Amino acid sequence: MAAEKLTRGRLIQIIVLMTILISAFIWRTVTYTSPEGEDGIKDGVKICQLDTTDCQYLLDDKNVDVQLLTKELSAQTPIRLQITNIDVKPSAIVSGVSMNMGTVPIVFKQHNKNTWVGEFTVPECTHNPMVWAVDITAKNTKMSSQFTVTK
Repeated sequence: MAAEKLTRGRLIQIIVLMTILISAFIWRTVTYTSPEGEDGIKDGVKICQLDTTDCQYLLDDKNVDVQLLTKELSAQTPIRLQITNIDVKPSAIVSGVSMNMGTVPIVFKQHNKNTWVGEFTVPECTHNPMVWAVDITAKNTKMSSQFTVTK
């Protein structure tokens, strides 16, 4: 095919195909919306910044508080996460937002009647700072938060 002569039919085919591809590219660029909305909601889940404030979520008409007990967040050091006002054991995983570092599970232990504390460590990466996401699940409800860790 590389040695074939460029015919009028082949040239028209190439021009039509390029027009379709360029039109599709322009259409996707113009109609693109970010997966995370401006109001901090992604896929119907509120996203909160844990390193700047405590986060509150609504679960069974009760406010569930999520907070980081560790204030100096750095890689390779234990980080403690506390969830209060929840009567069932939550499950959670930590994953990198700005880098692909796999996932880290958090195992929670009951601190008192409605308080759960989990401890985890995030690995060090070449990025500084590193943005991590915590996805917490309790009673089939997902709560998502983010925090930033330095080296």
